[in-house]
Amino acid sequence: MRKKFIAGNWKMNTTSVTSKDLLSGLVSGLSDEILEKVDVVVCPPFTSLATTNEVIKNKKIGIGAQNIHQKDEGAYTGEISAPMIKSLNCGYVILGHSERRQYFGETNHLINAKIKNALKYGIKPILCVGETLDERENNMHMKIVDDQVTLCLKDLTKEDMKNVIIAYEPVWAIGTGKTATPDMANEMHIIIRQALENIFGKDTADSTRILYGGSMNDKNAAELLAKPDIDGGLIGGAALKADNFIKIIQSAY
Repeated sequence: MRKKFIAGNWKMNTTSVTSKDLLSGLVSGLSDEILEKVDVVVCPPFTSLATTNEVIKNKKIGIGAQNIHQKDEGAYTGEISAPMIKSLNCGYVILGHSERRQYFGETNHLINAKIKNALKYGIKPILCVGETLDERENNMHMKIVDDQVTLCLKDLTKEDMKNVIIAYEPVWAIGTGKTATPDMANEMHIIIRQALENIFGKDTADSTRILYGGSMNDKNAAELLAKPDIDGGLIGGAALKADNFIKIIQSAY
């Protein structure tokens, strides 16, 4: 039985001050019982990672970053490395998000290098994959996602995969208010699981957690999470209000 996993991607939102209020709401609203049953992770901006550590303290909430560079250090002005986020107690990092692919030109090859670097430092990557509306309408969505999984996980081992989480995020459903139907989402999760089986075998495919990441909110979470191959959610806008995020987590409980 795969344990449910809910992660909040705050994107480029909140300051160190406003993040404290959001985190305080989460800490007070989530019982230890829920946090035993559901893995919960928050991924604030880099500037709020220190504040996140202060507020969460010993609460069983994981901390993730939204990106890392593929190198450990060097003359890469403005970049953040895996050792840097590791020093701030980050156990997770979002990699391959469609916004990184679209706006910053990140390729499957680059994402693969970032995943390997995260794993080297004991940081668990949340690999994002998904198709655009044009790719879906042209019936390319299954091949696109299969290619992303295959190339982004190139040269990883079965042991590596014990620390990798995948998030399926149809690009056409991110921040648009549109959501894949539960059946559509589950179908793509099955495609991803089949790709994992082809590369790593059935045991790895069955044990890897695959999240849905396309406009999941407190209204549709329960129906999506009821599907057998949807193991949680990578939540965007709905993670910016503590009450809404808590309701999603409760749906996974």
